[in-house]
Amino acid sequence: MVKLKIVFPESIGEVIVELIDKNPKTRDAFIQAAPFEGRASRWGDEIYFSTPVKVGLENAQETVEKGDVAYWPPGNALCIFFGPTPVSGPGEIRPASPVNVFGRVVGELERLRKVKSGEKVVVEVID
Repeated sequence: MVKLKIVFPESIGEVIVELIDKNPKTRDAFIQAAPFEGRASRWGDEIYFSTPVKVGLENAQETVEKGDVAYWPPGNALCIFFGPTPVSGPGEIRPASPVNVFGRVVGELERLRKVKSGEKVVVEVID
């Protein structure tokens, strides 16, 4: 199983994400793109940041639940979801959004609440 290490060096350090193998195209794209850096943005209980990996509408196939990591449109962005968003309920795909959940956070979600908008994010692949 391939894992990502998402590092927030200015606040909490690292969290580990387990990549879901049923999305091999997404997994392989992240392996090839890493390591990469971005800047965190907050939207309620979500953290998202730009990535070099694109996902199309055909990949809108998974649900968004607490602890998931997913793409956040528009553009290329990765989001850590703390739970249901204002536009979706538990276990629902966001309406009209190409969300593709490809991993699950195995770190402590409470620590992620300390991440602030604008802080640096570094994404690395680990095994």
